[in-house]
Amino acid sequence: MSDAPVQTHALDYRAILQNTTSRTDAFLRDFIASRDGVPALLRESIEYSLFGPGKRVRPALAILSAQAVGGTPEAALPAAAALELIHCFSLVHDDLPSMDNDDLRRGRPTNHKVYGDAVAILAGDAMNTLAFELLAESLSDPALAVKLSLELARATGPAGMIGGQILDTCYPQLKHVDSQAADLASLQRIHRLKTGALIRAACRMGGISAQADAWHLQILDELGQAVGLVFQIVDDLLDVTSSDAHLGKKTGKDADIGKLTYPVLLGVEQTNAELNRQQKLAEQALARLGPAAEPLSLVVHALARRDK
Repeated sequence: MSDAPVQTHALDYRAILQNTTSRTDAFLRDFIASRDGVPALLRESIEYSLFGPGKRVRPALAILSAQAVGGTPEAALPAAAALELIHCFSLVHDDLPSMDNDDLRRGRPTNHKVYGDAVAILAGDAMNTLAFELLAESLSDPALAVKLSLELARATGPAGMIGGQILDTCYPQLKHVDSQAADLASLQRIHRLKTGALIRAACRMGGISAQADAWHLQILDELGQAVGLVFQIVDDLLDVTSSDAHLGKKTGKDADIGKLTYPVLLGVEQTNAELNRQQKLAEQALARLGPAAEPLSLVVHALARRDK
Protein backbone atom coordinates (compact mmCIF):
# COMPACT_ATOMS: atom_id res chain seq x y z
CA MET A 1 0.00 0.00 0.00
CA SER A 2 1.26 3.47 -0.86
CA ASP A 3 2.79 5.86 1.66
CA ALA A 4 1.11 8.74 -0.19
CA PRO A 5 -0.65 11.22 2.10
CA VAL A 6 -4.40 11.20 2.48
CA GLN A 7 -5.64 13.75 -0.05
CA THR A 8 -8.37 16.29 0.61
CA HIS A 9 -10.29 15.32 -2.56
CA ALA A 10 -11.72 18.80 -3.19
CA LEU A 11 -12.18 19.28 0.55
CA ASP A 12 -14.57 16.33 0.86
CA TYR A 13 -14.42 14.79 4.33
CA ARG A 14 -16.37 11.75 3.07
CA ALA A 15 -13.58 10.89 0.63
CA ILE A 16 -11.01 11.38 3.38
CA LEU A 17 -12.87 8.96 5.66
CA GLN A 18 -13.31 6.50 2.80
CA ASN A 19 -9.56 6.62 2.23
CA THR A 20 -8.61 6.06 5.88
CA THR A 21 -11.29 3.39 6.28
CA SER A 22 -10.14 1.42 3.24
CA ARG A 23 -6.53 1.50 4.47
CA THR A 24 -7.52 0.39 7.97
CA ASP A 25 -9.87 -2.35 6.78
CA ALA A 26 -7.27 -3.78 4.40
CA PHE A 27 -4.70 -3.86 7.20
CA LEU A 28 -7.15 -5.50 9.61
CA ARG A 29 -8.32 -8.09 7.08
CA ASP A 30 -4.75 -9.14 6.36
CA PHE A 31 -3.98 -9.34 10.07
CA ILE A 32 -7.07 -11.33 11.04
CA ALA A 33 -6.67 -13.67 8.07
CA SER A 34 -3.10 -14.41 9.16
CA ARG A 35 -4.15 -15.64 12.64
CA ASP A 36 -3.81 -19.41 12.77
CA GLY A 37 -5.69 -21.73 15.10
CA VAL A 38 -8.71 -19.49 15.74
CA PRO A 39 -11.92 -21.55 16.15
CA ALA A 40 -14.27 -20.90 13.24
CA LEU A 41 -17.20 -19.67 15.36
CA LEU A 42 -15.00 -17.22 17.25
CA ARG A 43 -13.46 -15.91 14.01
CA GLU A 44 -16.93 -15.44 12.51
CA SER A 45 -18.15 -13.52 15.56
CA ILE A 46 -15.06 -11.28 15.56
CA GLU A 47 -15.40 -10.52 11.86
CA TYR A 48 -19.14 -9.85 12.21
CA SER A 49 -18.47 -6.91 14.52
CA LEU A 50 -15.05 -5.83 13.28
CA PHE A 51 -16.04 -5.58 9.60
CA GLY A 52 -19.61 -4.41 9.99
CA PRO A 53 -20.59 -0.92 8.81
CA GLY A 54 -19.04 1.81 10.91
CA LYS A 55 -17.50 5.29 10.78
CA ARG A 56 -13.94 4.17 11.71
CA VAL A 57 -13.50 7.51 13.50
CA ARG A 58 -10.64 6.47 15.74
CA PRO A 59 -8.48 5.03 12.94
CA ALA A 60 -9.14 8.17 10.89
CA LEU A 61 -8.04 10.40 13.75
CA ALA A 62 -4.86 8.37 14.23
CA ILE A 63 -3.92 8.41 10.55
CA LEU A 64 -4.76 12.08 10.03
CA SER A 65 -3.05 13.14 13.25
CA ALA A 66 0.12 11.41 12.10
CA GLN A 67 -0.10 13.21 8.77
CA ALA A 68 -0.74 16.55 10.53
CA VAL A 69 2.64 16.34 12.26
CA GLY A 70 4.63 15.16 9.27
CA GLY A 71 4.14 11.40 9.41
CA THR A 72 2.77 9.02 6.79
CA PRO A 73 -0.59 7.23 6.86
CA GLU A 74 1.20 3.92 6.47
CA ALA A 75 3.24 4.45 9.64
CA ALA A 76 0.04 5.03 11.63
CA LEU A 77 -1.84 1.96 10.37
CA PRO A 78 -0.85 -0.38 13.23
CA ALA A 79 -2.10 2.19 15.73
CA ALA A 80 -5.26 2.77 13.70
CA ALA A 81 -6.04 -0.94 13.45
CA ALA A 82 -5.33 -1.61 17.13
CA LEU A 83 -7.64 1.25 18.11
CA GLU A 84 -10.46 -0.18 16.02
CA LEU A 85 -10.04 -3.62 17.58
CA ILE A 86 -10.37 -2.08 21.03
CA HIS A 87 -13.34 0.05 19.97
CA CYS A 88 -15.18 -2.95 18.50
CA PHE A 89 -14.45 -5.02 21.60
CA SER A 90 -15.98 -2.25 23.72
CA LEU A 91 -19.11 -2.10 21.55
CA VAL A 92 -19.70 -5.86 21.71
CA HIS A 93 -19.43 -5.83 25.51
CA ASP A 94 -21.38 -2.57 25.88
CA ASP A 95 -24.34 -4.09 24.02
CA LEU A 96 -24.63 -7.12 26.30
CA PRO A 97 -27.78 -7.61 28.42
CA SER A 98 -25.77 -7.05 31.62
CA MET A 99 -24.54 -3.70 30.28
CA ASP A 100 -26.62 -1.48 27.97
CA ASN A 101 -28.75 -4.39 26.67
CA ASP A 102 -28.95 -3.24 23.05
CA ASP A 103 -30.43 -5.28 20.21
CA LEU A 104 -29.19 -3.06 17.37
CA ARG A 105 -25.72 -1.79 16.46
CA ARG A 106 -24.74 -0.09 13.21
CA GLY A 107 -28.09 -1.02 11.73
CA ARG A 108 -27.71 -4.75 12.41
CA PRO A 109 -28.49 -7.14 15.28
CA THR A 110 -25.85 -6.86 17.99
CA ASN A 111 -23.25 -9.59 18.29
CA HIS A 112 -24.88 -11.37 21.23
CA LYS A 113 -28.21 -11.44 19.39
CA VAL A 114 -26.56 -13.35 16.56
CA TYR A 115 -24.05 -15.54 18.43
CA GLY A 116 -25.25 -15.56 22.04
CA ASP A 117 -23.81 -13.92 25.13
CA ALA A 118 -20.94 -16.35 25.69
CA VAL A 119 -19.54 -16.09 22.17
CA ALA A 120 -19.95 -12.31 22.17
CA ILE A 121 -18.05 -11.99 25.44
CA LEU A 122 -15.24 -14.17 24.12
CA ALA A 123 -15.13 -12.30 20.79
CA GLY A 124 -14.74 -9.04 22.70
CA ASP A 125 -12.00 -10.57 24.85
CA ALA A 126 -10.24 -11.79 21.71
CA MET A 127 -10.32 -8.40 20.02
CA ASN A 128 -8.88 -6.82 23.15
CA THR A 129 -5.88 -9.15 23.15
CA LEU A 130 -5.50 -9.02 19.35
CA ALA A 131 -4.99 -5.25 19.53
CA PHE A 132 -1.81 -5.65 21.54
CA GLU A 133 -0.66 -8.66 19.54
CA LEU A 134 -1.01 -6.50 16.42
CA LEU A 135 1.15 -3.70 17.85
CA ALA A 136 3.82 -6.10 19.06
CA GLU A 137 3.97 -7.94 15.74
CA SER A 138 3.54 -5.10 13.24
CA LEU A 139 6.12 -2.61 14.47
CA SER A 140 9.81 -3.17 13.82
CA ASP A 141 10.85 -0.61 16.46
CA PRO A 142 10.40 -2.22 19.91
CA ALA A 143 10.48 1.16 21.67
CA LEU A 144 7.66 2.45 19.47
CA ALA A 145 5.64 -0.72 20.06
CA VAL A 146 5.98 -0.22 23.82
CA LYS A 147 4.96 3.45 23.64
CA LEU A 148 1.88 2.72 21.56
CA SER A 149 0.90 -0.31 23.66
CA LEU A 150 1.20 1.72 26.87
CA GLU A 151 -0.85 4.55 25.40
CA LEU A 152 -3.59 2.17 24.29
CA ALA A 153 -3.59 0.18 27.54
CA ARG A 154 -3.98 3.31 29.65
CA ALA A 155 -6.77 4.64 27.43
CA THR A 156 -8.60 1.30 27.51
CA GLY A 157 -8.11 0.31 31.13
CA PRO A 158 -9.56 1.04 34.58
CA ALA A 159 -8.53 4.70 34.52
CA GLY A 160 -9.72 5.07 30.92
CA MET A 161 -12.57 3.66 28.86
CA ILE A 162 -13.39 0.79 31.22
CA GLY A 163 -13.34 3.12 34.22
CA GLY A 164 -15.74 5.43 32.43
CA GLN A 165 -17.96 2.50 31.52
CA ILE A 166 -18.34 1.39 35.13
CA LEU A 167 -19.17 4.93 36.23
CA ASP A 168 -21.75 5.16 33.46
CA THR A 169 -23.22 1.72 34.12
CA CYS A 170 -23.22 1.63 37.90
CA TYR A 171 -23.90 5.26 38.73
CA PRO A 172 -26.09 6.44 35.84
CA GLN A 173 -28.00 9.03 37.83
CA LEU A 174 -25.02 10.30 39.86
CA LYS A 175 -27.24 10.73 42.92
CA HIS A 176 -24.23 11.52 45.11
CA VAL A 177 -23.93 15.05 43.67
CA ASP A 178 -26.23 17.88 44.67
CA SER A 179 -25.42 20.81 42.41
CA GLN A 180 -25.52 21.42 38.68
CA ALA A 181 -21.83 22.34 38.64
CA ALA A 182 -20.91 19.07 40.29
CA ASP A 183 -23.25 17.15 37.99
CA LEU A 184 -21.61 18.65 34.92
CA ALA A 185 -18.12 17.90 36.23
CA SER A 186 -19.11 14.31 36.99
CA LEU A 187 -20.80 13.90 33.63
CA GLN A 188 -17.73 15.22 31.81
CA ARG A 189 -15.52 12.87 33.81
CA ILE A 190 -17.56 9.89 32.65
CA HIS A 191 -17.45 11.03 29.04
CA ARG A 192 -13.75 11.94 29.08
CA LEU A 193 -13.12 8.35 30.14
CA LYS A 194 -15.83 6.25 28.49
CA THR A 195 -15.75 7.91 25.06
CA GLY A 196 -13.00 10.50 25.21
CA ALA A 197 -10.08 8.37 26.39
CA LEU A 198 -9.91 6.31 23.21
CA ILE A 199 -10.44 9.34 20.97
CA ARG A 200 -7.70 11.22 22.81
CA ALA A 201 -5.49 8.14 22.45
CA ALA A 202 -6.19 8.04 18.70
CA CYS A 203 -4.81 11.55 18.24
CA ARG A 204 -1.85 10.88 20.51
CA MET A 205 -1.05 7.49 18.95
CA GLY A 206 -1.05 9.09 15.51
CA GLY A 207 1.49 11.59 16.78
CA ILE A 208 3.58 8.91 18.47
CA SER A 209 3.57 6.86 15.26
CA ALA A 210 4.94 9.93 13.45
CA GLN A 211 7.65 10.42 16.10
CA ALA A 212 6.13 13.80 16.98
CA ASP A 213 7.97 16.06 19.40
CA ALA A 214 6.53 17.01 22.78
CA TRP A 215 5.05 20.29 21.52
CA HIS A 216 3.10 18.67 18.69
CA LEU A 217 2.05 15.79 20.93
CA GLN A 218 0.62 18.24 23.46
CA ILE A 219 -1.44 19.92 20.74
CA LEU A 220 -2.78 16.54 19.63
CA ASP A 221 -3.58 15.75 23.26
CA GLU A 222 -5.61 18.97 23.60
CA LEU A 223 -7.32 18.23 20.30
CA GLY A 224 -8.21 14.70 21.36
CA GLN A 225 -9.71 15.86 24.64
CA ALA A 226 -11.95 18.37 22.88
CA VAL A 227 -12.98 15.98 20.10
CA GLY A 228 -13.81 13.30 22.67
CA LEU A 229 -16.36 15.57 24.31
CA VAL A 230 -17.64 16.81 20.94
CA PHE A 231 -18.32 13.23 19.88
CA GLN A 232 -20.19 12.33 23.06
CA ILE A 233 -22.23 15.54 23.15
CA VAL A 234 -23.38 14.89 19.59
CA ASP A 235 -24.26 11.31 20.58
CA ASP A 236 -26.37 12.63 23.45
CA LEU A 237 -28.15 15.08 21.17
CA LEU A 238 -28.85 12.43 18.55
CA ASP A 239 -30.33 10.16 21.22
CA VAL A 240 -33.11 12.72 21.74
CA THR A 241 -33.47 14.08 18.20
CA SER A 242 -32.97 11.11 15.85
CA SER A 243 -34.75 7.81 15.13
CA ASP A 244 -33.73 4.16 15.51
CA ALA A 245 -33.86 3.63 11.74
CA HIS A 246 -31.69 6.62 10.92
CA LEU A 247 -29.17 6.17 13.73
CA GLY A 248 -28.87 2.38 13.38
CA LYS A 249 -29.31 1.82 17.12
CA LYS A 250 -31.92 2.33 19.81
CA THR A 251 -32.70 5.99 20.58
CA GLY A 252 -34.39 7.58 23.59
CA LYS A 253 -33.01 4.87 25.82
CA ASP A 254 -30.94 7.17 28.04
CA ALA A 255 -34.02 9.11 29.11
CA ASP A 256 -36.00 5.87 29.62
CA ILE A 257 -33.51 4.59 32.22
CA GLY A 258 -32.90 7.98 33.85
CA LYS A 259 -29.32 8.26 32.70
CA LEU A 260 -27.70 11.66 33.10
CA THR A 261 -26.81 13.15 29.71
CA TYR A 262 -25.99 16.62 28.42
CA PRO A 263 -29.57 17.33 27.22
CA VAL A 264 -31.04 16.02 30.49
CA LEU A 265 -28.69 18.17 32.56
CA LEU A 266 -28.46 21.31 30.42
CA GLY A 267 -31.31 21.18 27.94
CA VAL A 268 -30.82 21.05 24.18
CA GLU A 269 -29.98 24.74 23.77
CA GLN A 270 -27.22 24.77 26.39
CA THR A 271 -25.96 21.42 25.17
CA ASN A 272 -25.48 22.94 21.73
CA ALA A 273 -23.64 25.83 23.36
CA GLU A 274 -21.30 23.39 25.11
CA LEU A 275 -20.81 21.57 21.82
CA ASN A 276 -19.78 24.84 20.15
CA ARG A 277 -17.38 25.61 22.99
CA GLN A 278 -15.62 22.27 22.69
CA GLN A 279 -15.52 22.58 18.91
CA LYS A 280 -13.78 25.96 19.25
CA LEU A 281 -11.16 24.38 21.51
CA ALA A 282 -10.59 21.73 18.85
CA GLU A 283 -10.31 24.37 16.14
CA GLN A 284 -7.76 26.32 18.18
CA ALA A 285 -5.59 23.23 18.48
CA LEU A 286 -5.93 22.46 14.77
CA ALA A 287 -4.91 26.01 13.82
CA ARG A 288 -1.62 25.54 15.66
CA LEU A 289 -0.81 22.51 13.49
CA GLY A 290 -0.92 24.45 10.23
CA PRO A 291 -1.86 23.40 6.67
CA ALA A 292 -0.84 19.76 7.10
CA ALA A 293 -3.81 19.37 9.46
CA GLU A 294 -6.40 20.36 6.84
CA PRO A 295 -7.75 16.81 6.28
CA LEU A 296 -7.88 16.30 10.05
CA SER A 297 -9.69 19.61 10.47
CA LEU A 298 -12.31 18.66 7.89
CA VAL A 299 -13.06 15.39 9.65
CA VAL A 300 -13.22 17.00 13.10
CA HIS A 301 -15.67 19.58 11.79
CA ALA A 302 -17.80 16.85 10.21
CA LEU A 303 -17.91 14.90 13.48
CA ALA A 304 -19.41 17.92 15.21
CA ARG A 305 -22.08 18.22 12.52
CA ARG A 306 -22.88 14.54 11.96
CA ASP A 307 -26.44 13.25 12.00
CA LYS A 308 -25.74 9.62 12.87
